[in-house]
Amino acid sequence: METARAHGAPGSGASGRIGPYRLITRLDPPGSPALPCRRFVARGGDGETVLLSVAPPGGDPRAFAAEAEEARRLPAPWFEPVGRVSGAGERQAWYAAPFRPALPLPVALAVHGGPLPEATVRAVGAALAEGLAAAHAQGFTHAGISPAAVLLTADGPRLTCHGAVRAAGPDGVPRAGLPGLDPGALAPEQATGGRPRPPGDVFALGAVLAYAATGHTVPESAELPPALRGPVLSCLTRDPAHRPTAAALLPALAPPAPHATVLNSAASLLAPGWLPGRVVAALARQSAELLAAETETDARDEARSFAALPTAPAPARPHDPRRT
Repeated sequence: METARAHGAPGSGASGRIGPYRLITRLDPPGSPALPCRRFVARGGDGETVLLSVAPPGGDPRAFAAEAEEARRLPAPWFEPVGRVSGAGERQAWYAAPFRPALPLPVALAVHGGPLPEATVRAVGAALAEGLAAAHAQGFTHAGISPAAVLLTADGPRLTCHGAVRAAGPDGVPRAGLPGLDPGALAPEQATGGRPRPPGDVFALGAVLAYAATGHTVPESAELPPALRGPVLSCLTRDPAHRPTAAALLPALAPPAPHATVLNSAASLLAPGWLPGRVVAALARQSAELLAAETETDARDEARSFAALPTAPAPARPHDPRRT
């Protein structure tokens, strides 16, 4: 699938199996930096297509699986739902979620040709703030937010790579420079080994919005759209005590309409047209290319299964009395 790298379809190069799943393709392009988890599109034995997230090299597989199991019980909006999780005896740690066409945020910027429109950035921010507010209210810290961890789908963003910070390095161990962690999205207190807490999620959310609006996670103030400058920079404050809560960010990102008495939710910003046309086209192209890849993989597996069938013995020749 050579067009994948250019147009935002899944990356080529996946093969084999992980757990009970047959890999179809990679979601992230080859060579993507700072991936908090490796993601594949895969097919289960029941025919279900899933997004399979796998522990990155160098990470703690047991911590990765434990974080996924914790997220599995979290009914927060805009978090990618965790379905099946690997067992203790498996060689690789993984978790599976139902697959829908999706682009990692860095791929969406590449497809669009640069930073996303302010309306798109605002919609992404409002949705993620809404999801984090619900998670934090339940005592849950995502601890894995970065541009690569955010997927854009037709109906809104999704957060993946739950607990990547904790899986990369335990509390008390400096995490700056560890593989898979984006230094621009890692809160200072987490980089030095502090326990991940909600203010760290807010810092990472600010970095994600800065990236979506400017193309990098550490922006100059003047680069940010004026209406987003205040909310984004407040998230990126180094002192966690001075950052807003996720719930407090929502009014700044999804303000109520004039004369409205009820605060808008993120859904109000996700009406048709919230994504740029090139990103929508890339999602459609991804869906078509993935369907072709699945069909090709199924046909290849069927051919292998047929070739592996035992050969029936040749029928015995009838006895010819003229031969001795």
